[in-house]
Amino acid sequence: MFTTENRPHTLSGILFVALFATSATYLADFAPLKHLGISPLIVGIVLGMIYANTLRGHLPEPWVPGIVFATKPLLRTAIVFYGFRLTFQNIADVGIAGITMSAVMVTSTFLIAYIVGIKVLKLDRDTTILVGAGSSICGAAAVLATEPVVGAAPYKSAIAVATVVLFGTTAMFLYPYLYHLGWLDLSPEAMGLYIGGTIHEVAHVVAAGNALGKEVADTAVIVKMIRVMLMAPFLLILGFWLSRQARSGTAGKATIVIPWFAVGFIAVAGFNSLSLLPDHVVTTINHLDTFALTMAMTALGMETRMEKFRGVGMKPIYLAMILFGWLMVGGYQMAKVLAG
Repeated sequence: MFTTENRPHTLSGILFVALFATSATYLADFAPLKHLGISPLIVGIVLGMIYANTLRGHLPEPWVPGIVFATKPLLRTAIVFYGFRLTFQNIADVGIAGITMSAVMVTSTFLIAYIVGIKVLKLDRDTTILVGAGSSICGAAAVLATEPVVGAAPYKSAIAVATVVLFGTTAMFLYPYLYHLGWLDLSPEAMGLYIGGTIHEVAHVVAAGNALGKEVADTAVIVKMIRVMLMAPFLLILGFWLSRQARSGTAGKATIVIPWFAVGFIAVAGFNSLSLLPDHVVTTINHLDTFALTMAMTALGMETRMEKFRGVGMKPIYLAMILFGWLMVGGYQMAKVLAG
């Protein structure tokens, strides 16, 4: 990929992806998209998919390794630096209630996803896991982090991201609306637990929380960050389980594949908890990391052809809808109990 002969072409491919990611960043800053909580990651995958299904045939073949680099090494590195958005102090701020809410909703949502997706809907394993990860943890970022562990095709990640956008955006508007109608009998603290523990994307959580006031927003964002932090143990357990499953029925000891970027994610969060870097440096790192994730998402879109979606049908949407129903109903009951 970066041999002396191939390096200029690979770098050209990376620059090509970066130009698309820059466009996605500017588009996401437009008022209508910003109001909807649509992140640059989502805009990036849409732009990438448009390109993949229109002009991709004109891309110089030697540039392709640059796209592959963005979907693999760059993605894993960006997930590691995602840890700069978290501190262990966040966990202490919401106490046992926030930790319990996050752990229960992540675990239950993913288990429901796997059982319903595989056993009931007969959906393929990779799509089921990606939709489950996106719904249970942190939306598009969780899908991106899970994809290399599962080894899924890019179009399956695109499907999972689409479900996150659909139901995450719906929740962002629906929760505040139902709260103002008086249909959600929750205190501000409980509403923060509910929003942070059940809405998909971080951006969606921020938007929904702020629509109901600072007290709700502060609790919601911290609970959501705990869900994000659970991504690391989730990926480690998933990697272990998939390795064991792959070797089941064969002789010898199963090879355990540990996603190093999940370990790095926790290590970076731990380092960030020490507050050794000035706030403006951490903010800059987070901006650069968002751009790297946008590049990864854009490259993922560039590898997604629409013909791959044929035959998948509506099953991923049905699965995501069932999970959305569980997050709304089950999460509401959990929030009431924990804040009561």
